[in-house]
Amino acid sequence: METCPGIFPGSHFTLFTWLILSSLYLFPNVEAEITCAPCISPMQLGDAGNLYLRNPSDTGKYSRQDQKKPKVHTVLYPNGVPSGRAAGDFPGLVEKLEKNANAAGLDSRALTENLTESGLDEEMFSDEYLESESEFEPGEKQNDAARMRIKRSVPEFMESARSGEARSEEQRKSPGLRMDGPAKRTEVRSNRDGDGKVSDSRPDEPRVVSSTFALAGDSAHNHAVVYWSGKNSSVILILTKLFDFHLGSVTESTLWRSTDYGSTYERMNDKVGVKTVLSYLYVCPTNKRKIMVLTDPEFESSILISSDEGASFQKYRLSFYVLSLLFHPTQEDWALAYSHDQKLYSSFDFGRKWQLVHERVTPNRFYWSVIGLDKELDLVHMEAHTSEGNCQYVTCRAHACSESSRTYPFPGYIETNSLVVQDEYIFLQVTTTGRASYYVSYQREPFIRIKIPKYSLPKDMHIVSTDQSQVFTAVQEWNQNDTYNLYISDLRGTYFTLALENVRTSRSLGGNSMIDLYEVEGIEGMLIANKKVENQVKTYITYNKGRNWRLLQAPATDLAGNPIHCVLPFCSLHLQLQMSENPYLSGTISTKSSVPGVIVATGNIGSELSYNNVAMFISSDAGNTWRQIFEEEHNVWFLDKGGALVAVKQPTVPTRHLWMSFDEGRQWTRHSFSAMPLFVDGVLVEAGAENQIMTFFGHFSHRSEWQLIKIDYKSVFTRRCTEGDYQTWHLHNQGEPCIMGQKQIYMKRSPGNYCMLGWDNSRILSAEPCICRAHDFECDYGFERRGDGNCLPAFWFNPSTVSRSCSQGQNYLNSTGYRKVVANNCTKGVKELYTARKQQCLNRPPRGLALATRDDKLSANLGSNVTFLVRLEEGDSMRTNIQLDFGDGTAVSYSNLSWTQEGIRHVYRSAGIFRVTALAENSLGFDTSSLYLHVTCPVEQIQLLAPYVVIKNKEVNLTAVVWPSHFRTLTYFWWLGNNTEPIITLDSSISYTFSTEGMTTVTVQVSSGESLLQDSRSIAVQEFFKSLLLSFSPNLDEANPDIPEWRQDVGRVIKKAVLQVATDIPEDQLLVAVFPGIPTAAELFLLPPRNQSDGRKRSEEDLEQLSQVLVNALNQISVEFELKPGSRVIVYITQLTLAPLVDSLPRHSSSAMLMLLSVVFLGLAVFLIYKFKRKIPWINIYAEVNHEKEQEMISTVGQNDTTPKITLSEFSTQKEMMEKEMEARVKRAVINTCESTREIPNCTSV
Repeated sequence: METCPGIFPGSHFTLFTWLILSSLYLFPNVEAEITCAPCISPMQLGDAGNLYLRNPSDTGKYSRQDQKKPKVHTVLYPNGVPSGRAAGDFPGLVEKLEKNANAAGLDSRALTENLTESGLDEEMFSDEYLESESEFEPGEKQNDAARMRIKRSVPEFMESARSGEARSEEQRKSPGLRMDGPAKRTEVRSNRDGDGKVSDSRPDEPRVVSSTFALAGDSAHNHAVVYWSGKNSSVILILTKLFDFHLGSVTESTLWRSTDYGSTYERMNDKVGVKTVLSYLYVCPTNKRKIMVLTDPEFESSILISSDEGASFQKYRLSFYVLSLLFHPTQEDWALAYSHDQKLYSSFDFGRKWQLVHERVTPNRFYWSVIGLDKELDLVHMEAHTSEGNCQYVTCRAHACSESSRTYPFPGYIETNSLVVQDEYIFLQVTTTGRASYYVSYQREPFIRIKIPKYSLPKDMHIVSTDQSQVFTAVQEWNQNDTYNLYISDLRGTYFTLALENVRTSRSLGGNSMIDLYEVEGIEGMLIANKKVENQVKTYITYNKGRNWRLLQAPATDLAGNPIHCVLPFCSLHLQLQMSENPYLSGTISTKSSVPGVIVATGNIGSELSYNNVAMFISSDAGNTWRQIFEEEHNVWFLDKGGALVAVKQPTVPTRHLWMSFDEGRQWTRHSFSAMPLFVDGVLVEAGAENQIMTFFGHFSHRSEWQLIKIDYKSVFTRRCTEGDYQTWHLHNQGEPCIMGQKQIYMKRSPGNYCMLGWDNSRILSAEPCICRAHDFECDYGFERRGDGNCLPAFWFNPSTVSRSCSQGQNYLNSTGYRKVVANNCTKGVKELYTARKQQCLNRPPRGLALATRDDKLSANLGSNVTFLVRLEEGDSMRTNIQLDFGDGTAVSYSNLSWTQEGIRHVYRSAGIFRVTALAENSLGFDTSSLYLHVTCPVEQIQLLAPYVVIKNKEVNLTAVVWPSHFRTLTYFWWLGNNTEPIITLDSSISYTFSTEGMTTVTVQVSSGESLLQDSRSIAVQEFFKSLLLSFSPNLDEANPDIPEWRQDVGRVIKKAVLQVATDIPEDQLLVAVFPGIPTAAELFLLPPRNQSDGRKRSEEDLEQLSQVLVNALNQISVEFELKPGSRVIVYITQLTLAPLVDSLPRHSSSAMLMLLSVVFLGLAVFLIYKFKRKIPWINIYAEVNHEKEQEMISTVGQNDTTPKITLSEFSTQKEMMEKEMEARVKRAVINTCESTREIPNCTSV
C-alpha cells in the first residue's frame, strides 16, 4: 500500500498536534482525546457521488452534546491544518463544516474556529483553547454508537494547497481516484474508568528511564510543529507559534532545537531573526540534514535554509507565497513549490532560486518523474488549465518548461482533479454526456480506456492501491448508496473483475467516504474488509487478493478465561478497520511488516459489527485465531522492530503508565514514564535504528508549558537476541499451507524472550511453490462466478469476440474464463486447464465496426482538427480495407486497420452538418458505421428584422440575420409577447399573427455550439394606421455611423421635431423608425388613439386629418432639427405609402380601383425608365447587387386580400423626389439583410 508521509521506512518522524483549550479551571476533572487529520492511505475515498478524482476533505474539532462531565478534546494534524484565512479562501467550506457538524449534533463553532495553517509535521495547540466535552455515563453507552465513533479526515485543501506539506514522490502516492489512495483514519472513543491492569507487574521489572523538558516561555503559544529526523540523529526541532484566530495569522513564533534526543532544548530565535515570524517547517526526505523554514507571509515572504539540521540558517526572499512543496524522490536539492496564485515553481539549489514552470496548475496535481519509467529526472507531470478553463494533462522538464517543449500525452481535455501518477500507472478521467470514462497508461504507454463490467455504471470510483503490480479500485455503482464494490485488475490495470461486493463505507464530518478495507502488512494478498450483508455489517478476510473470503473465528475465551460460545456463521469476530489519521496514534487496527502475522485491532463479538461493548483483540497467526488483550480501547505500538508491544490507554485522562508485552500480547507489564500524570497529545516511537527511545508530548495541566518526555526503554531488555532466541512460523489459512501459490516459513522471536533485536527478523526463511488449484485463479474479465464456483460469461459479454489485432495466420489467446491471481506463484496442477489457450486466427467478415471522434463529441469548430477513431470488434484487421467519407466531398482509404491506430484527422473548411461514414470491407463481407458531425463557427452578431407596426390578426414575417452566416447549424428561439414557451426553429424566419393590440416585444435567440446571442424589437399592433416616408438633407448622412443606437437616438429627435410643428398630435400616437443604410431614410407612423370611444370611422377621419397636417408641414419644409451646433437637418416627405389608410377590413370602391389602375401604369413607366436608364441622361439610378428580395415587411403596409402587392418604388411623385427616392430605395434595398449595405461575409470565408 502507499506509504504514509512521515512514517515511510527510514523517514523522519514528525508531529502536528492541534489542541484547542477551554477554561479548565472551571472543570477540574478533565480527560483528553486524540485524533488527527489523515496521512495518505489507500483506504480513504474522496467525496462520494462525484465522478471526479480529487483529495479527501474534512473538518477539525468537534464536541459532544452532553456536557455533564467536561473533557479536553485534542486534535492532531500530521499533515498540517489550514488557517481561518485558508478556510476563507475556499468558499462554502466553513458553512459546510458547520452544517455537517450541526447534523451530527456537534459544536459547529469548534469546527470553524479552529482551522489553522501548519507545515509538514504534526501540530499541537495549548490548553488555552480547549473545548469542553462530556464523557458518557455508564447508562448512556448503549444509546448512540455514532456518539462513540467519530471519524476525521483532513480538509481537501490541506492535502493540496494549504497543507504546506513537504513530500517526496514516494511519500505522496497520489491521494485518491478520485483516483488517489485515500487517507488513513482513526476513531475517537470515551474510556472507561482508570488504568486497569491487564496483568500484575513484576516487582523486579526494570523501570524505563525518562526525562522531561518544558518549553519555558511558550505557554501562550497554541500551535507547535515537532520534527525528529530519526536514523540515529539526535536532533529534534520544535516550532511553536501563537496563532491569532481573529486575525487568521501567526503573530509570534519560537524555534527550539535539541541535540541530545530531547533531553534539553535551545531557543534558536536569535539565529533566524528575533523579529522573524515563522510559519512552516519542511525537511528534505532524502537528506534529513537539510531543512526549510518559511516565514509568515503576513510579515514577509522569505525562506530560511539550513544544511546542518538547523544549527545555522540562511535567509532568502521569495516573490510568491508557498502553499505546498514537493521534493524530488532522489535529488535532494530539487523541489517544486505551489503558490497561492496557482503557479508551479521549481528550484534546483534547495530553495535559493526559483523559476516558473507553469501557470494555472490544479492544486496537488503535480508529480516528479518516476525513476525507471520517465526518461528525464526533472520531468514534471501536472494537470493544468487553458485560458478557456479546460483541463489538460501536461508534461515538461522543470529546467525549461516553455510552450514549445511541453507535451500532452493524453489527447483532449480531462476532468479537473483527476490526474494521478502512481507507480507504473497514470490515471485520468473524461466525462462526456454525463457519464465518466477512466483511462490508464501502463509504464507510459498510450492511454487505454479502463474496462469494468459493462453495466456497473459507476457513480463514484477510487483507486485504492497500485501495489503488487495491479490495481485495486472501489466502485460505487448506480444502485449503491452506502457501499462500494471492490474490483481488481490485471497486470496492466486495464481489465477489472469483481473481488468483493457491498464493502461498507461511512461518511466523515468533512463529507468524504471511508471504505472499510485494510491491507495487512507483511503478508502479500491478505486483506480484511467489512461487508454489508442484509443490513448487517460483518468482517471478512482473504488470503488470495479477494478470490475467497471468510468470516473471522471469535476467541474461545474472554480475558477472564471464561468460554465464549460463538458459532460460525451466526456469530463471529468483527473488527473496526479505521487506520489512525494521526501516525502517532495506533488507530483501531495495526500491523507491521517486520512482524508478519501479528494483528492488533479493536472489535466486538456477535452477529454484526458494533461500536458498543468493544474490546482489544490480537492475532499471532495472521487472523486464524484471536485472543482478547484489553477490555477497553488502547493505542498499541510495535517497539524494537516489532519484537515488543507498548500500549497506552486512550488518553482521556492524564496518565503516567504504559504497558509492554514481549510475547505477542499474552503478558503485559506496567511501567512508569512520568512522575506526574500527563495529558498525552502524541507519541513518537522508534526514531532511530539503533536507539530505543520514545517521546511523549503533552501537558501536566491546562496552564503548563509544553512538556516533552523522553523515554529510553533500553533498560527493559536484559540482553541482545541471539540465534537461539528465534523460532520458525508457518503461514497458513485454517490449516491450508499454500498462500498465494506457495508455502511460506518465517523467522520470528520466540515469545517471552526479553532480548533486544539486533536485526530485522521479518525475513522469509523459505518459500516453496505449490501445485495450482482452483482457488489460485479468479474470473477473467467478462466472466462471473456462479453458485457452483465456476466462471461463466456475463449476459453482456461475447466470449467468441476475437481481438481486432488478430489476423489470419496469427494466433490469439482465447480465455477459458479464468486468469491467475497476480503475484500467485503456483505451478503445474490445473494451471494449463485454466490458462488462456493459444488459437489460430480465422479469416472473418468485419463485424462491430464503430466510428467515433476521439473526444466522443459530435460537434467541432470550423477549422479545428477533428480526429476520428475506427474500431472493429471482429474481423481480420490486417486484411480489411477501411474507407472513411468525411461528408464534405473528401474521403480516405486504408489498406488495413493498423493504419488507423492513432486516429484519422480531418479539418472542415465550411460550416454545416456532415454525415461521416466508415466502411470496413474484406473478401467475406463488409460493415458500415456513420455519425453526424456538426461543424460550427461562432456567431458574432444577430439582428432581428421586423416591421415596426403591424395589422392585428394579419400574418407578418419575422427574420433573424446572423453574422457570419451559417447553414443548418443554428437553433432559433422566438419569444413572442408574453408567451412562456418559445417557438424553436432551425429556420431563420417565421410567420406570426398578433391578435392583441398594443406594444409587443419580440426576442429572438440564436444558439451555436456554446454561444447564445439575442436581439429584441418592440412592435406596435393596430387595427389601422397611417404612415409617411421621410428623407433628410444630405448632411445627416455624413453623421450616420449606421448602428442601431444612433438610429434610435435620431428617431427620438425626429419625433420631437415633428411634435413641435404638429402640436395637436398626441405624443403616444406618433412613432418614428429610422431605416438602416445610407442615404438615411425613415418612416413616420400615425397610430389611432388608444381609446376609440368615438367609433372607428371617426378615428379614421381624425387620423386622416392629422396626416394632412403633417404632409403640409413637411411640404413647407418647416420640420427641422439640429444634430450638432451649426448643422441643421431638414426633414422632407418622400411620398405616401401604399394606401392612405390601412386596416384589416376588405373594401371595394371606384376610387380604389382608379388608384389601382394608376399605380399599374405608374409601375410600368418606372420599369421602362429603369430599363433604359442609360439612354436617359437626366436620370441617375444607382443599384447594388443584393441577394435578398425587397422586404415588404419593413414598409409596414397591410394589404387587403384584393389589393395587389406593389413595391413603394412604383409610386409617382415630382421628378426630384422620384430620383431621390429611387436612389435611396434601390441603394438601401429598403432594408438590407444587415444593418448596412456592407457585404456580410459567409462563415466559409472566415
